[in-house]
Amino acid sequence: MKNEERVVIAGGGLAGLRAGERLRELGFRGEIVIVGAERHLPYHRPALSKEAINGELIASDLRLTISRELDAVWRLGTGATHLEPDRHVVGLPGGEELKYDGLIIATGVEPRHLAGAPRQDPRIHVLRTVDDAIAIKRAINSTQGLIVVIGGGLIGCEMAASVKTMGRDVAIVSRSSTLLGSAVGKNIADTVTEAHRARGVRMAMGVKIRHWVRQSGGVAIHLSDGQVFFAAVVVIAVGASPSVAWLRGSGLVLEDGVLCDPTCHVVGGTDIVAAGDVARWPNLRFGGQPRRVEHWLNAVEMGRAAAENLLAGRESSRPFTPVPRFWTEQYGMRIQGSGLPAMGTDTTTLAGSQKDHRTITGFISDGRLVGMVGLDAPTAMIKLSTELWRQNKVAASGPPRPPQHLAPPESQPLPSHAPVVRSRGHTRTLARTGPKAPPR
Repeated sequence: MKNEERVVIAGGGLAGLRAGERLRELGFRGEIVIVGAERHLPYHRPALSKEAINGELIASDLRLTISRELDAVWRLGTGATHLEPDRHVVGLPGGEELKYDGLIIATGVEPRHLAGAPRQDPRIHVLRTVDDAIAIKRAINSTQGLIVVIGGGLIGCEMAASVKTMGRDVAIVSRSSTLLGSAVGKNIADTVTEAHRARGVRMAMGVKIRHWVRQSGGVAIHLSDGQVFFAAVVVIAVGASPSVAWLRGSGLVLEDGVLCDPTCHVVGGTDIVAAGDVARWPNLRFGGQPRRVEHWLNAVEMGRAAAENLLAGRESSRPFTPVPRFWTEQYGMRIQGSGLPAMGTDTTTLAGSQKDHRTITGFISDGRLVGMVGLDAPTAMIKLSTELWRQNKVAASGPPRPPQHLAPPESQPLPSHAPVVRSRGHTRTLARTGPKAPPR
C-alpha cells in the first residue's frame, strides 16, 4: 500500500489497536482511522470479570498503553453500520461514508442472550464491556441478596469467584455437569467445580431454566430439577457471537464469524483482512478446518499478522499459524491452556496428578497432541510446549511467518498517553508523533 492511502480499522479493541500499531512499525505513513462502537479507548478486557468486579481496579486503570507512533483518528462511539466492498466504503451512523484503501475487520463478539430471559429487567446483566462491568458492580453493591451467574464457562466461573471473594452469596446455574466442562478436561474441571463448592458457591449443574418470574424484590429462576433461586442480580454468561450484523449484505462469507483464508485475507473481498474474535480462519498448524479463537493473546497476534498481510497483499502474504494460549485465575488457582483442546477426541495426563492439584491434561486427536491445559503447573507447561509445537508443524507449503507477529508481553493496563478531545459527536485521539518506523 502507498503512504498516501487510508486504512480503516473497524473495531476499537485490542486486535484493532495492535493492527494499527503494526502498520506503523512496518513503515505505513498513510491515514489510519479506527472506528469503534464503544466510547472507550482500548482496555484490558480480561479484568472485567475479575478486578473490575471485586473493586481492585477502576475503569481508568484498565486502559491499554497506546504507541506514540500510532497517530490514528479515533471514531469512538461510532460503530460501523454496513460495508460496500465494491466501492471500498464503510458506512457510519447518519449516512456518513468512510472510504478506505485497506480495511481491517476487528469488531469482536457480542454476548449471547438467553432465550426466555427478561432482557429489559434492570437486574439482568451480560458482561462484555467496561460499561457492563460498571453496571454489574453497581448492582451488586446496591443489594445484599443472592447473585446468580448463568453459565459455567470461563467468564461465568471468574465472575462467581470474584463475587464470592467479596463475601457475597452467589450461585452458578449451568447445563454442564461440571464447571468449564470439556474446555479443560475432566480432572481440572472437577477440581475447579470442587473449589467453588468448597467456598460456599451454590451449584445447580446439569439443569435447564424452565421459566423466570419477575418480582418486586428480585427474579425467581425456576430450574428443571425443581430448584428455585431468588436472585437480586443475574449475570448471564453463556458465550458470545461474532459481531457481524453490519456486514450482512456485503457479499462476504459470514459463517460463525468472518471467513478468512489462512493469511487473514477475507474470503469474498479485496483489500480486506480480519483479526481477533470475529475472524474464522484455517490455522494450517492444526489442519484446514476454519475456527475462531476467542483469546486475548490471539487478538494481539492476529491483529499484527493481519496488518502485515494487508500491506504485503494477498499473493505475498504468509499464513497465520499460531499456537493459541489462554489463562484464567480463580481463588488463587492458575489455569493455563495451549493449542486447541477443543480438537481433542481423547485426553491423557501429561504431568502431575489430580490429587496434588498440580496437573496437565493433554488433548489428543488422531494420535497427535493438539492441546494441553495445566493447573498450577507453569514450569511444566513451558517444558511441554515444545512437544506441542513439535507435533504440530506447519506443512512446507510456504515460508514460515517471521517471529515479529508474535505478541510482545502485555504489560499491566495503564492509562493511555494520548489526550482525548470531544468533537462533533465522536472522539479523536491526538497521538504525539515519534520517530518513523523502518520499512519491513
